[in-house]
Amino acid sequence: MKKVFQVLKFAGFLAFISFMAIACDQDFNSIESEVINLKNFNTNQSQAPVTSYNKKLDSLTVSNLSAHLLGVFNDPAFGQTTASIITQITPTEFSPVFGDNPVIDSVVLTISYNSRLLANETDPNGNALYSISDSLYGNQSAPIKLSIYQNNFFLRDFNPTADLEVTQNYYSHGNGSINTTDNFAVIESGIINFDDSKGALIYENNNFIPSSSAIVLKTLGTDGAETTQTIAPALRTTLNIDFWKAAIFDLEGDDVLSNANNFYDYFRGLYFKAEAINADGSMLLLDISDSGSNITIYYSNDPLVEGGDRIKDTYVLNFSGNKLNPVINNYNLVSLQNGDATNGDEKLYLKGAEGSMAIVDIFSGNVDCNGSTETALDCFKKTYRAVDENGDYILKNGDFLLKRLLNEAQLIIYEDENMALPTQPSDKYTDPKDFHKYDRIYAYDIKNNTPLIDYTIDPSTNSISPFNSKFIHLGQRDTDENGISKYKIRITEHLNNILLKDSTNTKIGLVLSTNVNYISNAPILRSNDIVTGVPAASVITPRGTVLYGSHESVPVEKRMRLDLYFTESNTND
Repeated sequence: MKKVFQVLKFAGFLAFISFMAIACDQDFNSIESEVINLKNFNTNQSQAPVTSYNKKLDSLTVSNLSAHLLGVFNDPAFGQTTASIITQITPTEFSPVFGDNPVIDSVVLTISYNSRLLANETDPNGNALYSISDSLYGNQSAPIKLSIYQNNFFLRDFNPTADLEVTQNYYSHGNGSINTTDNFAVIESGIINFDDSKGALIYENNNFIPSSSAIVLKTLGTDGAETTQTIAPALRTTLNIDFWKAAIFDLEGDDVLSNANNFYDYFRGLYFKAEAINADGSMLLLDISDSGSNITIYYSNDPLVEGGDRIKDTYVLNFSGNKLNPVINNYNLVSLQNGDATNGDEKLYLKGAEGSMAIVDIFSGNVDCNGSTETALDCFKKTYRAVDENGDYILKNGDFLLKRLLNEAQLIIYEDENMALPTQPSDKYTDPKDFHKYDRIYAYDIKNNTPLIDYTIDPSTNSISPFNSKFIHLGQRDTDENGISKYKIRITEHLNNILLKDSTNTKIGLVLSTNVNYISNAPILRSNDIVTGVPAASVITPRGTVLYGSHESVPVEKRMRLDLYFTESNTND
């Protein structure tokens, strides 16, 4: 079926000025064009053809991410995702000397939550109030089962199948239709079942609910005076003393405590296993490498002088080393499949944590280009580039000369208003209709697994609030008075590079992201198609959303489209 470049008159010089202002420091004087310095020009709008379709994801890198999910999240449109953590632990001191007659007083595990201090708010006792809602998904009051085991599977640093010292990646294997209880990962040599390699049970809570309350610690000094310390919300619990005495203190002087490599081989880490206990649950996004997260062994030993007080000390193990984030996905509400790359899909399913993404093929297929059939890409170039008397494109200073200036290119994407939503409010929203209010869509270059050039030059970076970052390129979700929501992804410079420099028209990937500042790539194991990696931020995004695609069955007013705003001479045909 032929597609047609649609050209619409875009009235008004003021509109032209507005698009120039939005264009993110675009220096039009640096673009070689016949339009520059013309007094008579028009500003117009056209639509270019796009094809968008789904890509089901699996075998994603889940090791050494910037943060990790832990818990159970039920997405109302997709189903349940359960995330666990396997991590090495590292002593902060090797070859320790615990002194004479050491006695462990307590062993305390602390995992800091990503919390936010609520300004000018305190509890009845005057303690500061915090919120953990920014890093919590699901129902904060819904309990899950949380168990911590010793991990007996060795997490190696390097891939023995690679020629050089290449880091060993661990990949997801979260198909809940195969197994809904065990956590797996995949490496080049096969599948790992971490439940087959779990050791001693170190901690178990059958009713774990993350608390946003500050933790108040009270200690007695040698003079009997009480000291109070308040720390931000965290998972903080005591662990079994006998286990850590046997694992650490009884091995004083042993080589296993002499360096990191020996220790990692001896004590292979911890397995934080999350399990659902009902149809609800909550999930946390944690940075367990945070300095406030550790296992602290409090102990005392004999005094140096007879009759003196016992000497108190601590031995600390932190969560550095290799970490991975296996997931179990039970997508019982939707069937995620690879889509139709030729005709496009009606619905696009964006789901993080080994879910699904969308692929956008701009200038796809053939079009009617002023009466002749051309590929959409060739027609785009022919429509915008200037030609000489022989009909050849004109190169000037290394760039192609343009007869039209592309002021702005907007990929317009509508959200499916019939997508299933929660039935109850939460800490993040009072109206379930706002469930997707803070969703962000991230667009990337599939061929090179990099951000688009429009991301790089977008000055609206906000390192403190990722939701408010890069909003010029990656427009935030916009809802009109009728409740219809859409996203506007600006790809102006991506297209200008095609026009001016003949850059490759790479396909664009769309994923859901909780942090558009996090642009690292998560490779896919043995990918056999064009998608070889995904943004790592999507791996630690448990949520999903449903968007309208480009298939002709989608109503025109909701169909994905690419809007082009341009300037041309009045004399151009």
